Amino acid sequence: MKYVRFRDPAGAVRRGEYENGTVHFANESYSLESDEIDVLPPSEPSKIVCIGKNYADHAAEFDSELPDRPMLFLKPPNALAAHGDTVTLPAGKERIDHEAELGVAIGEQCRHVPETDAMDVVEGFTCVNDLSNRDDQNREQNWIRGKAFDGAAPMGPVLATPDEVPADAAVRTRVNGETRQDGSREQLAFSIPELIAEITTYLTLEPGDVIATGTPEGVGPLADGDEIEIEVEGVGTLEHSVRIP
Repeated sequence: MKYVRFRDPAGAVRRGEYENGTVHFANESYSLESDEIDVLPPSEPSKIVCIGKNYADHAAEFDSELPDRPMLFLKPPNALAAHGDTVTLPAGKERIDHEAELGVAIGEQCRHVPETDAMDVVEGFTCVNDLSNRDDQNREQNWIRGKAFDGAAPMGPVLATPDEVPADAAVRTRVNGETRQDGSREQLAFSIPELIAEITTYLTLEPGDVIATGTPEGVGPLADGDEIEIEVEGVGTLEHSVRIP
């Protein structure tokens, strides 16, 4: 099953079932791309827990090795952007990159979750673009300027239940129709259960929180007006554009 959070023509926030390009709620149906509705991020996270260098080929493209434990950092709610949005990137930067990621939405409050039970707390999967301001990321340790700026986490368009997403699901980026990244969920250095177990050792995950599981190789800079597609097989394709003032 797939779900979409959206604002209906009356301005109410709804959660509808998604099938073949159409969102169904009660007795109403809307096209996902219709001007009648505003597609919203598929969950309302209190935090987005991101994983750095979780693909060996991505670590290698930055002349790094895989870490010996998951590399964690946070994006706050202000970083959220939705399917169809135009994200205004920080001005005056040399390089702001796209990073396609499989997002894991948490369905219940949890702490100290063992790997064997980790999938029980997962509500579903979505697409995430971990937009990254390399200019400032390379100058700071906490990555606030580099990773947490407004709109730095486009997410969506749907939330797919785990059974919809293959174990080897493709994770891709296209910019202006050109494929830039083409990886797979099975290339994750640390699996989703391993990530949940590690994260919940240190902090409580709340319903709606999202884990962005890392990006494959091929990250690259964006330019003003670029159209970005983040595809996760079994979820669908998140589309958004960027503006650089």
